[in-house]
Amino acid sequence: MTKSAYRRILLKVSGEVLAGDQSFGIEPEFLKGMAQQIADVAKSGVQIGIVIGAGNIFRGMTVAANGTDRVTADLMGMLGTVINSLALSNAITRAGVKSKVFSAVSMPSVADTFTARAAKAALDEGFVVVLAGGTGNPFFTTDTAAALKAIELDCDVLLKGTKVDGVYSEDPFKNPDAKRFDTISHEEVIARNLQVMDTAAFALARDNGLPILVYALDDKEGLAGVLEGRTRSTRVG
Repeated sequence: MTKSAYRRILLKVSGEVLAGDQSFGIEPEFLKGMAQQIADVAKSGVQIGIVIGAGNIFRGMTVAANGTDRVTADLMGMLGTVINSLALSNAITRAGVKSKVFSAVSMPSVADTFTARAAKAALDEGFVVVLAGGTGNPFFTTDTAAALKAIELDCDVLLKGTKVDGVYSEDPFKNPDAKRFDTISHEEVIARNLQVMDTAAFALARDNGLPILVYALDDKEGLAGVLEGRTRSTRVG
């Protein structure tokens, strides 16, 4: 790949994408492909932090709605992100780039406990860091965790991989005439209540001057393409 405009990035990946064509769990070939994309970009010199959700394993909001208290459900979801983070980190290592998992929920026999200082040091040493456990607190999504970690780690940009190639005025799967934005401000995304990430994540990004790139995870150009401007994306900020 050609040289990226960004030195340090935070990639937010939904847990559902690890399931591939399955309804749940981790699809090995999809995991391998994603890890290879990340490894290729890391080998070019870009420092990469990753936050991954747990929707392929556990849906805390759904369980809470069915009677489990929200705090317990969210804690279970955090543990799901640890499973996904371990799987992705191992796959990145197998793709030829060293990787380390940091968890916001302390479990020292499984992963290093997250501190911004330690994670930054790992990035500078060439590790891809995978950040598990969300924010470490209930009532916050992994979108918010991604924005928070991007700010804490002084990342240049937050990348949000989705099923569509940017931000739309409505769900383009439901309305083919939905308007696609090449660029849009944090304020307008919040005012329009566009459901790409949650409002808290956009507000954190707005207040700290963090740009967000929204792109389609299945684009053939991959992560390198979006960083080099070859892949269609929406810039928020």
